[in-house]
Amino acid sequence: MIRTIACLLAFAGVLMTAQGQDIDLSHWKITIPEGKPSEVEPPEILDFENNPTLQPFFYRDSTDSALVFYAFPANTTRNTKYSRSELREQMEPGSNKVNWTFAQGGRMRGTLAVPEVTQNNVGDYHRVIIMQIHGRLTNEQRDQIGEDDNNAPPILKIYWDEGRIRVKTKVLKDPNASDEEILHEKAWGDDKGKNFKEIVGTDKFTLEVVVSKGRMTVTLNDNETFVYEGIDMERWGVFENYFKAGNYFQSRDEGSFAIVKYYELEVSH
Repeated sequence: MIRTIACLLAFAGVLMTAQGQDIDLSHWKITIPEGKPSEVEPPEILDFENNPTLQPFFYRDSTDSALVFYAFPANTTRNTKYSRSELREQMEPGSNKVNWTFAQGGRMRGTLAVPEVTQNNVGDYHRVIIMQIHGRLTNEQRDQIGEDDNNAPPILKIYWDEGRIRVKTKVLKDPNASDEEILHEKAWGDDKGKNFKEIVGTDKFTLEVVVSKGRMTVTLNDNETFVYEGIDMERWGVFENYFKAGNYFQSRDEGSFAIVKYYELEVSH
């Protein structure tokens, strides 16, 4: 059981049925590839179906009540070349300042599908990041290393990749780096990544991510689990984190796009 963060509001967003009940967005903000790009936070996001700014990037499918995330190469957020229609967890609605550590723990579970993705000029499907855990520097850490924002690397990226689910995480380039050195993004590299055996294609599937002190697990369809622990997970405990879910589209090809549909999404701490 994931421990409760006593000083924060624990929450869950759940899509229960197609009869008018849907994912609770009161602890999420959405970023879309339009504007600078545009963001919509609580409480405005709760009225997303009547918000013309969010169309056509974030809307409800009238046939199955799923939340649809549409993205194509357009405007990007800072520190990336790719566009997104993606939810960002906000433990305190309307604020990015309250986040969680691995010691405090967290769980995200979603049922989703990637029904439409374009292909490149050699016939390979474009990749999509569908879930993330992103790191964040505290204001004190930011000032300590002389950065001008609170951005830290993402410890977890989960991709839809040619119909498979691929998981990538971060590893320390130097396991003996100092506590201050590991606050720098350049201290962290990408692992080789690995794919689940099951091919999901364009069908529905379920992903669950659970983190606790020094440990992270990722499970596909309640069947196959990747476990991450050791020095990299232990030292990641220095960072704050937040969950992300949606469509972070990994292409700049002209005419490319992807659609991701979420049927259920739950987060707890």
